[in-house]
Amino acid sequence: MYLISLVPTSLGYTFLAVIVTGFVFILTRWSSKSRGGLNLPPGPPGWPVVGNLFQFAHSGKPFFEYVEELKKTHGPIFTLRMGTRTMIILSDANLVHEALIKRGALFASRPAENPTRTIFSCNKFTVNAAKYGPVWRSLRRNMVQNMLSSTRLKEFGSVRQSAMDKLIERIKSEAREHDGLVWVLRNARFAAFCILLEMCFGIEMDEDSIVKMDDILKTVLMTVDPRIDDYLPILAPFFSKERKRALDVRREQVDYVVGFIERRRRAIKNPGSDETASSFSYLDTLFDLNIEGRETAPSNEELVTLCSELLNGGTDTTGTAIEWGMAQLIANPEMQSRLYDEIKSTVGDDRRVEEKDMDKMVFLQAFVKELLRKHPPTYFSLTHAVTETTTLAGYDIPAGVNVEIFIPGISEDPRIWSNPKEFDPDRFISGKEEADITGNSGVKMIPFGVGRRICPGLTMATVHVQLMLARMVQEFEWSAYPPGSEIDFAGKIEFTVVMKNPLRAMVKPRI
Repeated sequence: MYLISLVPTSLGYTFLAVIVTGFVFILTRWSSKSRGGLNLPPGPPGWPVVGNLFQFAHSGKPFFEYVEELKKTHGPIFTLRMGTRTMIILSDANLVHEALIKRGALFASRPAENPTRTIFSCNKFTVNAAKYGPVWRSLRRNMVQNMLSSTRLKEFGSVRQSAMDKLIERIKSEAREHDGLVWVLRNARFAAFCILLEMCFGIEMDEDSIVKMDDILKTVLMTVDPRIDDYLPILAPFFSKERKRALDVRREQVDYVVGFIERRRRAIKNPGSDETASSFSYLDTLFDLNIEGRETAPSNEELVTLCSELLNGGTDTTGTAIEWGMAQLIANPEMQSRLYDEIKSTVGDDRRVEEKDMDKMVFLQAFVKELLRKHPPTYFSLTHAVTETTTLAGYDIPAGVNVEIFIPGISEDPRIWSNPKEFDPDRFISGKEEADITGNSGVKMIPFGVGRRICPGLTMATVHVQLMLARMVQEFEWSAYPPGSEIDFAGKIEFTVVMKNPLRAMVKPRI
């Protein structure tokens, strides 16, 4: 997934921009006329040329905290000018429902990106990055119908079970080597990545290949992290080394991934050969995919991009959900005991918990829903843009601006939730509070986005998180490290929202 939410994640900007601001000002006219008579939502006054960019940098806060502060002053819809980018921030459930559900087609596009960034998306040839139109419809329809439907997901059940067994063995091995101490995120990420690799390529990979694939894709994500020239393009000449580095990373990615694409081609053409392969994979749906408005099937580079999107989109989101979930179970041992008791009452003492058991486990479902409310994968959904200039809440929303959805503004809104800062799965069991995570019946929590651009992998992700948590709790009793210490729930952005201090935990086998 190479369209990131186009918001800065941290200070991370070189103050080289301060030196050249005067030069930029000479070349760029800044006045109230730049609004073109538009009635934009309110927002903090900005500097010439750079807008609010350096005000954010000077605050020393992560961007989500900066937005949280501005929300208190300017309300649930406000404008930020980050260099040449205009951002309209939405943090109100009703406004988001109006924009993304009631008028979903109008708000379903994506803004333009720095051309350097689009090399990783093959000029936005992905489900998440494509502008609203025929390419997006073709790619999304294929992914949803041929890969992520409930029927197709069931076909990969054995892949998930195998990955869960390997996860448990990895945790046991690590615990034996380190006196019961394990890293949670690292193990969870690896398990999720292995599932997605087999779903994507349909071929067996050794661990060295898996690790290298993961390293390459993580490098890609770091390479597309926002830079100051995304907001002040005039500074692009100062980032020639970074652009060259991006091209080098892209070449390495393509060269490596194409090898596995060709292995899948050979496996399809020569069934029963030495190539160990599954009967079906995501790649199979892409080789001859008919794209509206195009006469050719996806090229190898486009196949690399689409495969990488699937892998990136489901690995870190699942891994971080497991890390936060285990942190909550350690911090709330009564919840851990309650979940373990539910597992035992559902499956007994003589078999492992399976996917078919998930529908019977009320507390597990409530726990995961509360996990997604309290710890969504990101603070901002992927950036939206309108297909044509419109209005919202009485303000103008111009075509081309970034429409950013601030997720905690909704999932922690005290007007929607009782005690929103508290982690309480029982809110979904008591019947007093409920939420449709698709947002169709009303926006209350949107961990996967909402509307036409909602994450197509929402069902798959929920299955993976539920199954992984259930197996980990069934096999081990989890406790804090160092023993008796309190869990630090501070978060930070690393593509997804991870724990600021990565979770290490003590495990004790239950059997």
